[in-house]
Amino acid sequence: MLALLKTIRETIANWWSDFTLQTKLLAVATLVVSLFMSGLTFWAVNTIQQDARMNDTRFGRDLGLLLAANVTPLIADHNLTEVAQFSQRFYSSTSSVRYMLYADETGNIFFGIPFWEAEVKNSLTIERRIQLPEDYAKDSDKPMVRQHMTPDGSVTDVFVPLMAENKYLGVLAIGINPNQTAVISTNFTRDVTIAVFITIWVMVILAGVINALTITKPIKELLVGVKQIAAGNFKQRIDLPLGGELGELILSFNDMAERLERYEEQNIEELTAEKAKLETLVSTIADGAVLIDNNMQVILVNPTARRIFAWESDEVVGCNVLHHLPPAVQMEISRTLYEMASGECESAEFRIALNQPTKRTIRILLTTVLDLQRESVKGIAITVQDITREVELNEAKSQFISNVSHELRTPLFNIKSFIETLHDYGEDLSIDQRQEFLQTVNHETDRLTRLVNDVLDLSKLESGRNYNFDGVDLGQAIEQTLRTYQLNAKDKGIELIQEVTSPLPLVLGNYDLLLQVLANLVGNALKFTPAGGKVAIRAYQLDPKPNNSHKQSPLVRVEISDTGIGIAAEDQQAIFDRFFRVENRVHTLEGTGLGLSIVRNIMERHHSKVHLVSEVGIGTTFWFDLAVFE
Repeated sequence: MLALLKTIRETIANWWSDFTLQTKLLAVATLVVSLFMSGLTFWAVNTIQQDARMNDTRFGRDLGLLLAANVTPLIADHNLTEVAQFSQRFYSSTSSVRYMLYADETGNIFFGIPFWEAEVKNSLTIERRIQLPEDYAKDSDKPMVRQHMTPDGSVTDVFVPLMAENKYLGVLAIGINPNQTAVISTNFTRDVTIAVFITIWVMVILAGVINALTITKPIKELLVGVKQIAAGNFKQRIDLPLGGELGELILSFNDMAERLERYEEQNIEELTAEKAKLETLVSTIADGAVLIDNNMQVILVNPTARRIFAWESDEVVGCNVLHHLPPAVQMEISRTLYEMASGECESAEFRIALNQPTKRTIRILLTTVLDLQRESVKGIAITVQDITREVELNEAKSQFISNVSHELRTPLFNIKSFIETLHDYGEDLSIDQRQEFLQTVNHETDRLTRLVNDVLDLSKLESGRNYNFDGVDLGQAIEQTLRTYQLNAKDKGIELIQEVTSPLPLVLGNYDLLLQVLANLVGNALKFTPAGGKVAIRAYQLDPKPNNSHKQSPLVRVEISDTGIGIAAEDQQAIFDRFFRVENRVHTLEGTGLGLSIVRNIMERHHSKVHLVSEVGIGTTFWFDLAVFE
């Protein structure tokens, strides 16, 4: 029951809230007027009823006095038959009398109309007594009048004392019916008033419902639609079958929403296309790009920046960029970022060395993003450049120049010193001494020539010069290399061994470059192998390994092994660097330190790589693979 009442209250509240303020004021005014008119009508009806009761009271008292004056002598003489006859005639001739009761001085009813004495005492000998009002005075010579309500209306009760010679004989009670004309008029007036009141409110409710259905609801729908349009929901439509001006307004609203929706779709397509272009451009540039707003929240980040800052597995868009930057970067640029966000500066540049996640050097460029009027800062663009290779090249360049200068200075100084000595003191020197000085000068000149040639060769390889590649007979190149170093090996007491599989297929390469590789590797092997040792050159075709994805090209492997002093593990990583010389640590043999660097560059030109296995005191083996010429 409580739930039903709550539902009814909520329904009424929702229904009332659908009305406009004007409708609510009209309803309140109607209620006040209708209540006032109803109250006035009921006041008039009540006044009429009071006048009618007063008239009934006068009529009943006069009628009671008249009847009592006629029957009192008869009752005093105990002539009850005459009393009954007179009362019957009086009752029959007067339609206003409802009942007539006669009671003795003790209150026992001895006669009454419309029932007789025989009816008063039935077979059970039940006696009826009159119930007089509490304020009834037996010794009063004036009748007592009261009124009570019955199902048929208000009845006027008149109690007239019967007095004869100052002796109280009993009481006469007469009931007077109300004036039917007045009752009918009063009831009709009341019924009309209630009907008018109900009719007015039925009309008000119907008017409210019609107003809600025809005016209020469309207006509320229009209000909701306008709010949706203002919020950017251009798909909003109003579907109400209305005509007239309100219908035209709804049609115009739907047309406006449709136009806005088409315009938004066109703008979204254009913006999406522009955004896709921008994201594609940003994602393909080599530099890292990060766009943040004034609150340091990341808006856009490209793959390069993710790789540099190790953000591949982190979702940084929408997060504070300072919480995800490496500590070194965060420490350097935090203050500048806040200054740029507040408009204190427009750009900045930083060069930062990182150790995590990998060791690298980066350049960070900060640039403010302004609005169309270039008045306020909308964000900050962070450009990240990985300049590790540039730094390494600059360091290598500086080191190369320093090493070349150092390597050139030593032979030039020796040549100059010995020539000056021969020039100044040549006549004082013996023939053997002069021969020794000239031999040293010749040796230093050869060393200088080798250094210059190696530098030129390395420069050619690193300059990107194009070389012709064709089928090369490795057996012939190996034969030529062995002939070149045969005498040198014999002088040092080293055995040269050739192990070439026959027939060996031609390989794809450049003959002169491969000959230079063999010469460098064999020369190094002879240089670092003591007397009695062995240097071997092997060449053989590798068996192709099965591969499910594609057919593998056949390869020829070339190995140069020696039984020399070997290379320590810590030196094997740097053995191919320019000007790195193992002899600086293990012995005093001279060299330019460029031979293996040249070998590495030549192998890279052949799309191959040089490998080595070495153990100090046992020996070293270099090998590389070459593709078979087809």
